[in-house]
Amino acid sequence: MPREGGRRKRKSTASRPPVPLAPPPLRPLRTMALFEQMRANVGKLLKGIDRYNPENLATLERYVETQAKENAYDLEANLAVLKLYQFNPAFFQTTVTAQILLKALTNLPHTDFTLCKCMIDQAHQEERPIRQILYLGELLETCHFQAFWQALDENMELLDGITGFEDSVRKFICHVVGITYQHIDRWLLAEVLGDLSDNQLKVWMSKYGWTETESGKIFICNQEESIKPKNIVEKIDFDSVSSIMASSQ
Repeated sequence: MPREGGRRKRKSTASRPPVPLAPPPLRPLRTMALFEQMRANVGKLLKGIDRYNPENLATLERYVETQAKENAYDLEANLAVLKLYQFNPAFFQTTVTAQILLKALTNLPHTDFTLCKCMIDQAHQEERPIRQILYLGELLETCHFQAFWQALDENMELLDGITGFEDSVRKFICHVVGITYQHIDRWLLAEVLGDLSDNQLKVWMSKYGWTETESGKIFICNQEESIKPKNIVEKIDFDSVSSIMASSQ
């Protein structure tokens, strides 16, 4: 048998088909599909009289936990859970209620948090961890952002099982910064966003198109260009005020 350099010649592999790459993991897509199916099933449940059936609480509570895990959100379903707790106080679950409140905070500046809070009995609002979450909500709604991050650091266990909470809060803070500032100190922006590192701060600046104009200063936007005047025209005809004029005589 012919040899080359003392080694047996290897058969050519030119005609051999390439080994196919392993398919990407399907878990994220499968998980998303399962969640969308759950959302559809819950949506059907909430349309009928079953919306107020306490036997469906277990399904709705699992849906709340799935929202927290998958970084999804469904306000209507969460309000339905709180309404069922109002009708059936014995079934109240503090953990589920805390998850609902935290998810509502991720949707600021919308009023979801206030809606959810108003559906919780005052006695339950004084319980841990609901009391701590309501305090965090108050700090965010009043734009005490540094105090919020400090309070959150002291209660990080609240975020167990809640995916994407901190970044959702940062989006809200960026929204507030965007409608408030023309320029902001770099150190202050990093602080209100949760003491971000330089690299992390650059990611958020790039996301919102903010630029550093000089040392330590970040340009947000020209607020004067954002003002959109609106002309208000009141149309009042004589017939609409004649009765008022007659009665005043």
